[in-house]
Order: sequence, then structure tokens, then C-alpha cells
Amino acid sequence: MGEGFAVSKRRRSWWRYLLVTLCVAVGSSVLVACGGSDDSGGGDTGAATSEATGEEGSGGTETAADTAESSDEPIVIGAAIGESGWLEATDVPAKVMEEFAIEDINAEGGVLGRPLKLITADTASEQAQGSTAALEVIEQGAEMVIVSCDFDYGSPAALVAQESDKIAFSTCAGSPKFGVQGIGPNAYTMSNGTPALAGVLAEFGYEEKGFRNAYMLLDDTIDYDKTLCAGLEEVWPKLGGKIVGRDTYKNEDASIASQISRLKSTPDVDVIFQCTYNPGGAQALRQLRNAGVDTPVIGSESQDGDYWLNAVPNLSDFYYQTYGSMFGDDPRPQFNQLVTRYTKKVGEPPAQALGFTGYSVIEMYAAAVEKAGTTETAAVREALDEMEDVPLLVGPTTFTPDTHISLHRPMVIMEVQNGKHDYVETRTPKVISKVEY
Repeated sequence: MGEGFAVSKRRRSWWRYLLVTLCVAVGSSVLVACGGSDDSGGGDTGAATSEATGEEGSGGTETAADTAESSDEPIVIGAAIGESGWLEATDVPAKVMEEFAIEDINAEGGVLGRPLKLITADTASEQAQGSTAALEVIEQGAEMVIVSCDFDYGSPAALVAQESDKIAFSTCAGSPKFGVQGIGPNAYTMSNGTPALAGVLAEFGYEEKGFRNAYMLLDDTIDYDKTLCAGLEEVWPKLGGKIVGRDTYKNEDASIASQISRLKSTPDVDVIFQCTYNPGGAQALRQLRNAGVDTPVIGSESQDGDYWLNAVPNLSDFYYQTYGSMFGDDPRPQFNQLVTRYTKKVGEPPAQALGFTGYSVIEMYAAAVEKAGTTETAAVREALDEMEDVPLLVGPTTFTPDTHISLHRPMVIMEVQNGKHDYVETRTPKVISKVEY
């Protein structure tokens, strides 16, 4: 079907493989949901039911799940996200990737024989608007609510979903608080947790780049950056590195001149860990380079993309981790194909690779509904909590009843030299920091 990423026999085989993986994990209790295996795409759940019950399949015998779910009515997924404002760079690419996943799944017959449908409500990147946006999509029939790529900005919408007994999925909130402990048992995130991100970044800096003396520059505006820097402070010494200085600022600070002065007076700094997000992250980085600080900087996924590089012309020695390269050099063809597909649809490449997580949110929710045999929240939650190494676009993903965030999934390392992005490697963390909920 779609441009540059048509559903193929390989894609059908992947979808069947995913369902078989889930069936093996759960066992015979979901035989009805997992019975179909022919190439026609829809599957013969009636035949599977007959096999399981010993009754003939020609009589149209239906289970309760068949009766409840067999319908042409779509399964509505609501997205309460920042379609405008600073979160647009993250949330809109994720929304488009969600649309692609829905197109691909619907082309295979949908979920439980029903098509998926996405509806949206704009939070305008305002925390106060999150609750309103979530209520809007729920009132329009959303069975699951996708929220913004951040704990602080996504949690208001997620809390409304929790209170309304709906599953809530953040595309990429990295704080471990986005889950059971911080919101409730219905809340999940497709992100790698900051304890894992800290491990990836610290190990890359220490093992691959040979850095030893780190300066911590923390933008303490949101929980994501606070937990990331806390993780780096824990992991870096474990690897043998030394933290020689630390400082903080706010994302909205117009100047970090004082922080730069203290950094420049600190001897032997060979790497700066910058825990921040844009636009403040770009402004701080520009001030560092304009002040003559050429020390390599390791950032994070929140500084992915090149949409902000005009603020720091010809930036070099900048590194970060993310889910895939948007620049045509990812070793996994499906990522490059999705970027091509996105560019053809939107007219320009995605602003950030964080959007890839949107595709996998839909993959995971669809797999859980198939596994549960229903869209009923308690059953879908139980299915999600049994997911183990499910082969999603962004990598093998595991959830448990207590952990609704990935802590061991591999990440891509990117570097920026002379204003140009390049894929460096894919790295799985060997050491992660303590998980603080």
C-alpha cells in the first residue's frame, strides 16, 4: 500500500510472527484471538474457536468476545498531543508515524476484524490543556489515549485517561514516573527509561570516545532531564570516570553566562553532559560555543534532529542517543523507508526521530488488543503487562505489571560534525542507574 513502505509479504509475515509470539507467551486462553494464519489477512477465528471447543465451525458458533468485537465500527485511538507549540517538533512526527502504523495494520484486516482510527486534540504544548484534550478525545469514543512525549507535559492527559479507565500511552516520556507509580496502572510509555539512556550515553562517552572528566550541565525544568543527569552522575563513576563540576539552569534562561564562566574555570573537563531540551538546549549550546567552549558535548534524544541547528551554525563534537537515524544512513532499512514515506506525505523530513516511537505505540496497542481478544481496558492492560521482547519497530519491548517503560532496549548513537548528522553505532546499555519512581 503506502508510498515507499508498501505492505508486502515480508510485512505480513512480520505481523503473523508478532501474533504467534504473543500467543506462545499467553497460551491457549487466547486461541480465539490468535487462530488466523492464512495469507488472506483476516484470519479464521471461527475455525480456531471450533478447534478449541470441539464443535463444528460451519454452524456459526460465536464466543462472547466474537460477539462483542465483531463489528465494522473502528477502534478509536485518541491523541491528546502538542500539535502546536514547542512539543510540535516531537508530537507531530509521532502522530504521522501513528497514522502510518494504522494504515499498515488496517491493510492487513485491522485488529479483531475492526479498523483502527486516529483522532486528535491539540494541547498547544500547555500542561493545563492536557486534561481538556484528553477529555475531548475520550468523549469522541477513544479506547486508548496517546499523550505527549514528556512526563510533565503528558501526565495531565494520562491522568484523565487513568481516571476514565482508559489505557494511556506516551510516545516517548523517558521518566520512569510515567507508569504505574507516577500515574497509575493504565499508563505506559514507548520510551527507554532515563536509567537506560544514562547507561548508553555514559558507556559511549567512556568506552568509545575515551572521555574521563565530565562536567554536568543540568536544565532542571522538567523531570526527564533531572532523572537523566542523576543517572549519569551514578553511572559515570562506576565506569571509572570522574565528575569534575556541575551546574544548573532553566530552559527559559536567556543567558547562562555565569554557568559558562564557572565551567571555563574548571580544569581538565573533556566532556560536558548536557541534560536539556529545545529551545533552551539550543540556546545554551550556542552560548557555549560562542564563548569559545569547544569541549565535546553529549546530549540526549530531546536534542535530536537538525531543525534547531541554525541556532548553532557548523556545530561539531555533539553526540546524542535516539531511536533511529532520520538521515538515510540507519542500518535498518525500515527506518529509512519510513522517513521517505513521511517526507513524501508531509513535504519535509520529520523534525525528530522520536517520532518513530509513535509507530510502535500503535504496534504494541494493536498486539495487546489482539492478544486480549477485546478492547476492554482490564484485559488489554493484562496483555500489555505480559509483553516480553515483542519485536516492534523501535526494538524488542517488555512490560511487566510494575514496569511500564523499557530499560534494556538498544539505542542509536548519532554525532554532529560541521553541522552534519551521522549514524555512529547502536548500543545496548550494560549498566543502568537505579530506577527512581
